[in-house]
Amino acid sequence: MAEITAGMVKELRERTDAPMMDCKKALTEAEGDMGRAEEILRVRFGNKASKAAGRVAAEGTVGISISEDGKTGAMIEVNSETDFCAKNQDFLDYVRELAVVVAKSNPGDIAAVNLLPMGSGTAEDMRTQLVGKIGENITPRRFVRLNANGKLSSYVHGSKIGVLVDIVGGDEALGKDIAMHIAAAKPKSLDATGVDPALIEAERRVAIEKAKEAGKPDAMLDKIADGTVQKFLKEVTLLSQPFVKDDKVTIDQLLKSKGASIASFTMYVVGEGIEKVVTDFAAEVAAAAKG
Repeated sequence: MAEITAGMVKELRERTDAPMMDCKKALTEAEGDMGRAEEILRVRFGNKASKAAGRVAAEGTVGISISEDGKTGAMIEVNSETDFCAKNQDFLDYVRELAVVVAKSNPGDIAAVNLLPMGSGTAEDMRTQLVGKIGENITPRRFVRLNANGKLSSYVHGSKIGVLVDIVGGDEALGKDIAMHIAAAKPKSLDATGVDPALIEAERRVAIEKAKEAGKPDAMLDKIADGTVQKFLKEVTLLSQPFVKDDKVTIDQLLKSKGASIASFTMYVVGEGIEKVVTDFAAEVAAAAKG
């Protein structure tokens, strides 16, 4: 039996918002497997237990650069410690320029990004200067560079959500609409073939366990699970989602009406997957006073 530590219970609590004792029981039942424990809580408490998956846990911004012909573009996420820094004009200018040089240079990874010529030196030189000026840690985190099959469109929502989409056919207005839809609806993939099989299997297991708890007969479990999975796939795949501007048509139907298709898309949510350290300044001051 794996040891269930207070830290594990705390982490599961933060992930799911479930009561502490339920978190401990779920971890015990799952023999310390955090993912399985989260599934157990989802069965018990519903989708509330998966809400932490969409939590933004770090500050920063997204920069996008697209060539004039729409054939080449790049998107990069750069993190900062505070939202104050993320709104600093020097920081925003650095991120915007960094996106431009990434689009032009096609680096292989983030380490290569830091070596790109920028200003009077390199991207790393400019980053270091900015850190010294603002006084915060500033870190380029991830990027994507695309050579379009069609034409690239983009959308940045409040500097925190960035979308780069390659659309074949259609027009500029359609490209903008699709990019905005992606930012709003946050699809996981273009269609069902791009969804992680582990996510599908997790949905199936949760559906079966919930059906069992509801007293459904064993003969119905697979059918119930199939229905749940299909509903899940419609919600998380771009082509199946109702268009945010007109929910009577799906994205697939919208594209077909315009004689267009989507070759690929990428969406970044700033800080996604990064644990943010929350500082209790009042506690720090009180502790310092006691010292």
